[in-house]
Amino acid sequence: MPLAGIGWMLLTGLLFVGVTGIVRHLGSDMGAGQAAFVRYAFGLILLMPVFVYQRPPGGFVSRRIGLHALRGLVHGAAVMLWFYAMARIPIAQVTALGFTAPIFTTVGAALFLGERLQARRIGAVLIAFAGALIILRPGLVAINPGALAQLAAAPLFATSFLLAKKLTETEPSATIVAYMAVFVTLALLPPALVVWRPPTPEELVWLCATAVLATLGHYTLTRAFRAADITVTQPFSFLQLVWATLLGFYLFGERPDVWTWIGGAIIVASATYIAHRESRRREDRGRAA
Repeated sequence: MPLAGIGWMLLTGLLFVGVTGIVRHLGSDMGAGQAAFVRYAFGLILLMPVFVYQRPPGGFVSRRIGLHALRGLVHGAAVMLWFYAMARIPIAQVTALGFTAPIFTTVGAALFLGERLQARRIGAVLIAFAGALIILRPGLVAINPGALAQLAAAPLFATSFLLAKKLTETEPSATIVAYMAVFVTLALLPPALVVWRPPTPEELVWLCATAVLATLGHYTLTRAFRAADITVTQPFSFLQLVWATLLGFYLFGERPDVWTWIGGAIIVASATYIAHRESRRREDRGRAA
């Protein structure tokens, strides 16, 4: 049911905003590499019972270990950049720039998966990049390194998504999730060791909470996609920008400027249009089949 899908998507947004709020609370006291590693290590522990329960008939054996490892490396780098950005720029700005990831996914699908990139979708991509430039305003204001980190994280998250899409051609979903959890944790271990310091009990509790919320968020996102078409659920995912702004304002005294709102609205509109076109394309393929 569409209403169920909308409900799951709203819950997903709140869970992911909860993750951003906790990471923002932790600030820059712990290195981004260590914080990301601890979060994923907790996540891996939480997922162990799921892996046992959803173990594929042939086990977790894969002939594409290299592709799994590459995805883990790329996703790990993206997560580390995201943790770095969260400690340095307002939550609303991180969230708005993060919405460029679907745009990079569209471009990557055309370049590496052979999907057609029609003129209207090219226009939507360019408009989304214009929205990112409005938020950053290069040449007019000094660009915070955190903003650059988030902008760099977006194409890496898109690459991770495209690699996952490629893996679905031969791999069960449980195998893809399992290998991602393992390889992301391993990829984050070296940068974590470089800046490692003994985490405080409070930090461990908070990072464990991020793992719980993020794991629940991925589950509710899957439920949303199963319950309703992406064109129904996608617009509601962008309410994360509203939740993030309110969270930043009431808990951290962050006041996003008008350019963040304008740029964020442009990115949201472009990503929504691309999601709509993607859904239409799948429907046309289904009718043709």
